[in-house]
Amino acid sequence: MRWSSMKLYSRPFGPWSDGIRAGGAAAGYNQTMHRTFVVAVAFFAAAATVLAEPQKPTEPQKPTPSTTSEQKPQEGVLTPRPQQPPVIRRSVDLVTTDLIVRDDQGQFVSSLTKRDFDVYEDGVKQDVVTFVLTHGGRVLSDSATPPPPQQEGLLLPPPRPTNDASGRIFLLFVDDLHMDFRNTGRIRDLFKKISKELIHQDDMFGIVSTGPSSIAVDMTYDHKRLDEAINKIAGNGLKPDEIIDTPDGAQGPPEIRYRAHVAFSTAYDVLKNLEQVHNRRKAFIYVSDGYDYDPFKKGRAAAEIERQGGSCTNPADPTSCTGPGGTANTSSDGSNTNAQPDPSNPFDQQRGQNEFAAADLAAELSELTKEANRANVTMYTIDPRGLVGGPDLDQTKLDMTDWEDYVRESQNSLRVIAELTGGMAVVNQNDFDKALKRIDAETSDYYVLGYYSSNPDPLKKKRNIEIKVTKAGKYDLRYKTSYTLKPPPSPKVSK
Repeated sequence: MRWSSMKLYSRPFGPWSDGIRAGGAAAGYNQTMHRTFVVAVAFFAAAATVLAEPQKPTEPQKPTPSTTSEQKPQEGVLTPRPQQPPVIRRSVDLVTTDLIVRDDQGQFVSSLTKRDFDVYEDGVKQDVVTFVLTHGGRVLSDSATPPPPQQEGLLLPPPRPTNDASGRIFLLFVDDLHMDFRNTGRIRDLFKKISKELIHQDDMFGIVSTGPSSIAVDMTYDHKRLDEAINKIAGNGLKPDEIIDTPDGAQGPPEIRYRAHVAFSTAYDVLKNLEQVHNRRKAFIYVSDGYDYDPFKKGRAAAEIERQGGSCTNPADPTSCTGPGGTANTSSDGSNTNAQPDPSNPFDQQRGQNEFAAADLAAELSELTKEANRANVTMYTIDPRGLVGGPDLDQTKLDMTDWEDYVRESQNSLRVIAELTGGMAVVNQNDFDKALKRIDAETSDYYVLGYYSSNPDPLKKKRNIEIKVTKAGKYDLRYKTSYTLKPPPSPKVSK
């Protein structure tokens, strides 16, 4: 018996003892009460006696032979390890999106409040928890980000307030691996215009390069850092003749893909870091000549014939080439007409093929823009070549059709990056001042809406966003219409 079971008897002791002390041996003492008290005291003494007796230690139960055989694994028999219960982890991320609202006159509407917006994700209305209005580059209304909804069994540290309230954030991306060295002066003039007309005194900016310019300036307000970085910019792209003279690999020119992967990887890492910044419009100024995974196909085919011992009367036209035997062996598209693949040899069928170059480029651009949308970054692509004409005169191995295809493909890659992130592509034009003014206007007047997604389905990777204005009037809304969930982390391989 435990002492806690005696509390039933400990309750009467208080008032009873008080009554005895107060009344003493009064003549009107109730005998029924007295008998109850005596019985209780006797029972209490008996219980104390039982507890005071020493208890005999219980002998441990000897295991039976059957129990021993069950616990001890048999020799030569593999016993499976007990499986641990699966651990379910779930994270709650704040989804933010930029929004530009204009009236029927094309003017920015700055009179809307948080209650004037309805946000839907996959048709389900969401609760807007953050609301930021920036007008003229100044933050006029900013509701702090509330903590995410509390989850059972999850302990989170208290959120830290952000000290920096910069209205605009710019990241200048210098893809010098895809810029012509002879355009270095033109490229530096472009960045000087960006420094003068786009980045103002109170704007935060950073600048990074992909190649030998070796530029890496963290986020700062100091314009002197930008001037120093501009003086280091130099183009380091491949010339068309250098691409043509390089032997193809299994996926076309190997240097082409390597340089593109360096650029995409650098941009991807920067975008992941920008995920930590919330409630600010983040503009990614992407300056590059663009990308093409299968450029100058005819010139490369003619160069390959010459490397194998053939001869070409026109180095830019593979149909003018003859093989070592003196017979023509190419068609108008640069394919070999004499070399027939062996159907029994899978390696012979894939030799020198680069048929999926466009699809590979589209897939990699998609991954880059998905990360930009997750980080709520708007990408503005600028082609420093401006209005592109013909190739340089010293590029004698180029076919004009190849050159036009290359220019179109490279410009289209910049358009894809801008359009999929809600930005603008400045390609095939020389009026950079007009384009920079438009970028300045779009990054100066905007709303930022944030919500915690109520969709618990982790298999729904792509989420569609729809925003409506409930206030009466005609409005033109510009915002990103979808985003993609983060890819799950790769499982750790146990050694």
